[in-house]
Amino acid sequence: MTRTPLLLALGLLPILATTACNAAGPDASGQKAPAAAASADQRPFTATEVSRFDQPWAMTFLPDGSLLVTEKRGKLQHLDLANGQKHEITGVPKVAYGGQGGFGDVILHPDFARNRVVYVSYAEEGTLDTRGAAVARATLALDANGGGQLKDLKVIWRQTPKVSGEGHYGHRLAFGPDGKLWISSSERQKFDPAQDMSGNLGKIIRLNDDGSLPADNPFASQGGVAAQVWSLGHRNVLGIAFDANGKLWAQEMGPAGGDELNLIVRGANYGYPIVSNGDHYDGRPIPDHDTRPEFAAPKVTWNPVISPAGLMFYSGSLFPQWKGSAFIGGLSSTSLVRVAFDGDSAREAERFNMGERIREVEQGPDGALWLLEDGSKARLLKLTPKA
Repeated sequence: MTRTPLLLALGLLPILATTACNAAGPDASGQKAPAAAASADQRPFTATEVSRFDQPWAMTFLPDGSLLVTEKRGKLQHLDLANGQKHEITGVPKVAYGGQGGFGDVILHPDFARNRVVYVSYAEEGTLDTRGAAVARATLALDANGGGQLKDLKVIWRQTPKVSGEGHYGHRLAFGPDGKLWISSSERQKFDPAQDMSGNLGKIIRLNDDGSLPADNPFASQGGVAAQVWSLGHRNVLGIAFDANGKLWAQEMGPAGGDELNLIVRGANYGYPIVSNGDHYDGRPIPDHDTRPEFAAPKVTWNPVISPAGLMFYSGSLFPQWKGSAFIGGLSSTSLVRVAFDGDSAREAERFNMGERIREVEQGPDGALWLLEDGSKARLLKLTPKA
């Protein structure tokens, strides 16, 4: 099937999908990612190394300007950016490390300055060699030396059912303007569960901050797990973020020639695994979205894929030309991708060659962009405008 230059998501052979998410080199389609448009000397920013981490996955800034960073093997690090000192936070839950599994996201409660509550996601073991993502909330208690612990940790959500394999957990977290907790729950490389409302795999989840169920969720009347669900038909969602207008966007790692950026709409079905603008890794075609208009189509798709990881909307003043843009880290594409918007329409506007796989991107308190590379001895980079 002939494909257009930009495409979407689905299908996979588990081994190849794991490679696409975790190994350097060719992208998920087996093709080498295209050269980035902007090389180091063309970039409008300077990238400064601040620290290094072992397999970092996510980061979030505290009100005092310091940084929490998760490491996939199961550590939560607290980095004092004023002196560069790094201290481990204890009390982290036991994680199921392996493949794409391990410690995941970390975010703050909207009222963190008062209640000191944080949320973490991670892969956990089940029975009979099964695994699934979990989300817990805890109180962060820092000590005078910069270390500390997570206290009163409580699991408030789990993927169900737990299944075999070590891929496609998702478990990205965000708080929305409505004060609700949003979770990306990927389909664990199992295809069909993304359309099955008896489980929460392949879905975007919306909860109250304590893990209870909002009465106004679109499938609340169905009860059970379905009452958690905001949207369905997703593959491997590794970034969710709200724009300045309060709209939720999600980037999704697709199959061969099928990464996508979606505007998440209440109750919508995004079609996986029934449709995709990409193909299965073994070459079998998947019907395009335009063959099934009842499914919500992506706003941006990529072929060759970028292997997206991390998503944020820029609102700072250091880079005024980028206000309102979204930024996505690229794994196989070893890039930072900027997406521009016109209402509900979106397009890739720029791509910056970073030379390494980018796992996470965040905006700092001063408006700088911060990137975490992927893998061992991964750098934390601060991006500031060139003089």
